[in-house]
Amino acid sequence: METRSSTGKLLLGVLASIAEFEADIRRERQREGIDRAKAAGVYKGRRPSVDAALVRSLRDQGLGGTKIASKLGIARATVYRALKA
Repeated sequence: METRSSTGKLLLGVLASIAEFEADIRRERQREGIDRAKAAGVYKGRRPSVDAALVRSLRDQGLGGTKIASKLGIARATVYRALKA
């Protein structure tokens, strides 16, 4: 396709618009499917990777974030996220 001419530029613009339209339709259908699955109780998201109660109990025992993370084999950020929740 020759994109230096006016006709080529027009054709490229039309094809780009059609591609964007298709992506929007796909996104809408995906969102509708997720909403239906959530309403049916099927789509619940990812299971928690760590037990927040365990993290809190270790914190109550006086352990710091780094020690808790190394003991449970998780990242420090995960420890702080669990404590924040």
